[in-house]
Amino acid sequence: MARGRPRTFDRDTALVQATRLFWERGYEATSVGELGEAMNLRPGSLYAAFGDKKSLFREAVEAYGRSPEGAFVGKALDQEPTARAAFTRILHEAATTYSDPSHPTGCLIVSAATNVTDADVATYLRDLRNTNLGRFKSRLKAAQEQGELPPDADPDALAGYFAAVIQGMSQQARDGATTPDLLNIANLALTALPTDTGDTPGLPG
Repeated sequence: MARGRPRTFDRDTALVQATRLFWERGYEATSVGELGEAMNLRPGSLYAAFGDKKSLFREAVEAYGRSPEGAFVGKALDQEPTARAAFTRILHEAATTYSDPSHPTGCLIVSAATNVTDADVATYLRDLRNTNLGRFKSRLKAAQEQGELPPDADPDALAGYFAAVIQGMSQQARDGATTPDLLNIANLALTALPTDTGDTPGLPG
């Protein structure tokens, strides 16, 4: 008869639990002990399966980025035919996703960055946010080159504005904002894009 205790945990299920805990509490406030309890793993088994807390966090963030809750920004940029359609979809999906009661509110990447003191983790999260910002800039610059945005529009400023709005919507959701509340913010933010008549409104402020 074979000796030794078989590995009984489901790795994917354990990772989901870790992701939810990081999403709820952020990186800094989540202890290895709490992770082990949520994942039903002893510390030794957790380290053997996932490495240290930092490695587990990176894997959790990557899993989040592949999930519907984390992938909607990239999908909208890839799938929508115009910048207006893409950012309308992004902001509207942010409103519904960030306030969805079936999972922790807000965006994991934004929420996890709160009070982070680990320089590696802070840099990792900042790089992820900057990657999205770069994609926003590229899409808006392409829209300008294709005539969707007028020559006097500022794609870099618009990209930074939408990135800031999305991060703010995440925090608003954490503070209890409802889907209608966030949709109102989203619709106001979208007025920063030029209208179909060719007008270039200023950023609302």
